[in-house]
Amino acid sequence: MADRVKVLVVGLGNMGASHASAYHRSEGFEIVGIMSRSIKSNSKIPAELAGYPLYEDFDLALRETKPDAVSINSWPNTHAEYALKAIAANCHVFMEKPLATNIEDAEKVVAAARAKNRKLVLGYILRVHPSWIKFIEVGKTLGKPLVMRLNLNQQSSGSAWHWHKNLIDSLIPIVDCGVHYVDVMCQLTGARPVRVHGIGAKLWAEADKQNYGHLHVTFDDGSVGWYEAGWGPMMSETAYFVKDVVGPKGAVSIVAGQAASTAPDAEVSNSADIDRHTKTDALKIHYAAVDGDKNFSKPDEIVSMEDEPGHQELCDREQAFFLRAIREDLDLTEQMDAAVNSLRIVLAAEQSIALGRTVELA
Repeated sequence: MADRVKVLVVGLGNMGASHASAYHRSEGFEIVGIMSRSIKSNSKIPAELAGYPLYEDFDLALRETKPDAVSINSWPNTHAEYALKAIAANCHVFMEKPLATNIEDAEKVVAAARAKNRKLVLGYILRVHPSWIKFIEVGKTLGKPLVMRLNLNQQSSGSAWHWHKNLIDSLIPIVDCGVHYVDVMCQLTGARPVRVHGIGAKLWAEADKQNYGHLHVTFDDGSVGWYEAGWGPMMSETAYFVKDVVGPKGAVSIVAGQAASTAPDAEVSNSADIDRHTKTDALKIHYAAVDGDKNFSKPDEIVSMEDEPGHQELCDREQAFFLRAIREDLDLTEQMDAAVNSLRIVLAAEQSIALGRTVELA
């Protein structure tokens, strides 16, 4: 068996704990330390992770653990700094999205990974999700141009109140979560984004920045898409989950579950339940072709996705891919470029809000 990859886990929030669990159970990884700025006062460390060395200083953790890889799951405004230090120490990097909080830093991280020939895998969880892979596959058959309608609004209460507010300290919602969904748009179209428009509003007095936003993007093949995201205790749970693609030949939609929340924190609302962010009960495929009487010639099709993986299984798949990328020296050029591209789009939307006008992309 190949030597286990020694990994330093940074951040132990929702995503960090899930990724740490994946490393803990994997035969290919060995956790050599867990770092978070307040981890030694954290009374909620999962039982399976108890006993690993704990650090509150990143530089010290990196120096003492001497990892082969660093898993960065901290607040977005620390991502680039930690990644650059890890790569400089010859470590491979797994990083939760987004790559950075600005394009200059994002490009520095990618350039450093290339220069050092280190693997840089971004936590674009939808890229390992079979339902979303199928959604994109069907969407590509609908002709051009495409109309893409995507949102993920989250109602903040209980633990979600605190982590949504803390996230907004780093990035507005359409930037933090938007990278996932504009990445989907780019995969669907295979086209170049040329124009971005954004609108936003601040409804949450306790949050530092706007907690609601809506972006519109136009592609050079004529395709258009919008993405909406809002976090806060005032957000509505009506139509909070819309995933819909329309083309000349028909449409495909993700039909999300309406069952009771499975979140361990009973105070967390359905829209903030992290397992629902990727949950897909079915795909509904609509065919636009009509017969001589102008009636639809083919009925809508429901593709069941009831056996899809849950949130932890998806994190396991991401880390299995990270391990494979390291061991098999996979070429990650497309994934890294896509991460920069999606970040460029959502940051252009933020700029559009600030300027009050559409932003043209070079």
